[in-house]
Amino acid sequence: MQTPEDYILQIPEERREPIQQLRSSIKDNLPIGFEETIIYNMIGYVVPKSHYPGGYHCDPSQPLSFINLASQKSHIAVYHMGIYSDPSLKEWFESEYPKYCKRKLNMGKSCIRFKNPKDIPYDLIGQLASKMTPDEWIELYENNYKKK
Repeated sequence: MQTPEDYILQIPEERREPIQQLRSSIKDNLPIGFEETIIYNMIGYVVPKSHYPGGYHCDPSQPLSFINLASQKSHIAVYHMGIYSDPSLKEWFESEYPKYCKRKLNMGKSCIRFKNPKDIPYDLIGQLASKMTPDEWIELYENNYKKK
């Protein structure tokens, strides 16, 4: 799998449109400087190594991941490292979610899970994608995760 388009063609047909809509919501709102790629067998939005040469501390050969999209066995997942790293962003998302979706939020530390594609709040995911620039993500990442 080389491109996001390849990824979408390989997932179940009923998930292609929701993943494509999520992809559009993210790309249309993501601040300039992030790059779309395939990383960890998912569609990913990363800080490119040209901007942050140190990459991800666990595997410096990889760029610094920010958001990933995946079609998992029982759900569609949006992984957002900013939510995991910034309590105020997580609080904002949790307070906004009920305004967009009637179902209870199904969320782990960085993973937002959607079992029913009809319940995906595309506009809210777009807003979430817009909340942090690459430089803000790098600063948050370095303050929280990178060994000094």
